[in-house]
Amino acid sequence: MDFDTDFDPSHGQPVSAAPGVRRLTARNPSPFTFHGTNTYIVGERTLAVIDPGPDDDDHLAAILAAASGRPVSHILVSHTHRDHSPLARRLKAATGATVLAEGPHRPARPLRTGEAHALDASGDTDFAPDRALGDGETVEGDGWALTAVLTPGHAANHAAFALEGTGVLFSADHVMAWSTTIVAPPDGAMADYMASLDKLLARTDTMMLPGHGGPVREPQAFLRGLKAHRRMRERAIVERVLAGDRRIADMVRTIYRTTDPRLHGAAALSVLAHLEDLVATGRVAVDGDVAIDSNFSPA
Repeated sequence: MDFDTDFDPSHGQPVSAAPGVRRLTARNPSPFTFHGTNTYIVGERTLAVIDPGPDDDDHLAAILAAASGRPVSHILVSHTHRDHSPLARRLKAATGATVLAEGPHRPARPLRTGEAHALDASGDTDFAPDRALGDGETVEGDGWALTAVLTPGHAANHAAFALEGTGVLFSADHVMAWSTTIVAPPDGAMADYMASLDKLLARTDTMMLPGHGGPVREPQAFLRGLKAHRRMRERAIVERVLAGDRRIADMVRTIYRTTDPRLHGAAALSVLAHLEDLVATGRVAVDGDVAIDSNFSPA
């Protein structure tokens, strides 16, 4: 599918993203964060901040400058990866805002015997919201209302936020215009991710503002493309198993041969996520537990 990589991050400067919404992009670019993490400031008088971002002095100063002395009543966190949630603690201390999220960091499934947590360093295990948000729960502020749309997959506690009355959905890392989403067990789960795509397909949002990169302007078509892309990737993995590949590393070398080698580790975890689902549904067999170094075979 086609991705949109034409994006000016305007680091440190607030940019209008939608009526009543400004975007600030943190200066934390990487192969996984694109040009950096997007923080969104919602409202005109009393503000909400969505995804304050990494623990960074300059980004905190930029958020406070964009607030221009106006009160920040709420901080909403989409999920607890370290490029999204850590600054919530310092922003709360500076503003007195209430921190809201689905919940603290947790894996999508327990670690298996002998399994290392490949993304352990990326999890903000110190994060705890002041209040947990349930699916469909709405938080109201001065001239705005945000509704939690729980979208597990990329992370077990991932949530999107709908800005009521506007058609805007803050999709965080679940849907991004510049790239597909990393689904890396045990943090995330492919079955959850696909179910969350279907959940968003059933909605009528007209624009998505993601955690990295620019907006998704035709969400329904883009979501269908993401779903088709994942199914194509799934078929490619099954074809590699039928062709004789038994290890994930062998599959990655073929399936992701045109991908930046720096991303092959993340690609391996994505293949693992697909294989967990394929084994659970009986389409692929495995010796023992599903793991990066497992021996896979046709079912």
